Amino acid sequence: MRLRSVSSIAVVALLLLGLNQAHAAERLKPFELAYTTSGDMAQVVTQVEKQLTDHGFSIVGSYAPYSDAAFPAGETVSAEVIGVTNPALLAAAAETKFGGYAVVQRVSVTRVVSKGATQIQVAYTNPSYMANAYRLKSDLRGVAADLGKALGAQQAYGSKKGLTAADLRDYHYKFLMPYFDDAHHLAKYDSYAQALSAVKAGLAAHNGGASEVYEVAIPGKEQTLFGVALAGTTGNKCSGDEYIMSRIDFRALKSTAHLPYDILVSGGRVYALAVKFRIAINFPDLSMMGSNSFMSIMCAPDSIEKALKAVARGSTAATSTQQD
Repeated sequence: MRLRSVSSIAVVALLLLGLNQAHAAERLKPFELAYTTSGDMAQVVTQVEKQLTDHGFSIVGSYAPYSDAAFPAGETVSAEVIGVTNPALLAAAAETKFGGYAVVQRVSVTRVVSKGATQIQVAYTNPSYMANAYRLKSDLRGVAADLGKALGAQQAYGSKKGLTAADLRDYHYKFLMPYFDDAHHLAKYDSYAQALSAVKAGLAAHNGGASEVYEVAIPGKEQTLFGVALAGTTGNKCSGDEYIMSRIDFRALKSTAHLPYDILVSGGRVYALAVKFRIAINFPDLSMMGSNSFMSIMCAPDSIEKALKAVARGSTAATSTQQD
């Protein structure tokens, strides 16, 4: 009897080991296509928002990064991005030092007109992919399941082969490219309250061509995530959302939910993910050279960082101990 018991335990242990190994080897992709449709885009957006709220998600903000923009291969693209959170995301964000980057998942509604045909794509960031990229304790599989129930889960996309959880937790695009923890230090203030006030003032003033899309505070922490729309400016056009996406979002399924960019206030410091990391994590298959490559947006990383710094530094009247 004892031998049978030990044997049973061994079998269970081996099964669990096999499941864990399979889980570890699973390849994740940055985006999930919920479904495609046609018709009036505004009505689709309204329906998507209802589906999300009906399934327990809170809509924290939305914006249209571009409308009837000229994309590669003669496409005309319009887009709406919706930021959502829920209790599970809020709890997971509070567990790690920079978990705030993952507190909002982004849902996109993208209308693509190509060769006279119109398609509307409803998609969203893959929570499990982002959980590993942002080094959370949770894998957010429950959030992924909830988004699937709310909107559907037709096809993962954004990378041909995908990346394992281990790859994502130590991700960098190439040698000498930044990791998750190589953040931009945008500004420093004497307190959390001062830092928040400065960022809000910078967004209200549209410093660097920026506008606020959403603001979400992390429970129990002096940490707030801002979603930042970038329109680009006359002297800094490379930072614009349309400029970048019209050059690198060239595949049939659009990666619109890459947007918007993030500013994280944590205590008295203001951070942003290194822009090269932020772009590469959502476009891991992007080539370095050639058409629709990193070279085609070579000016963008520095331009985006410059725009985000302009926001973080607030109004000219703000008093702080700012530093890069």
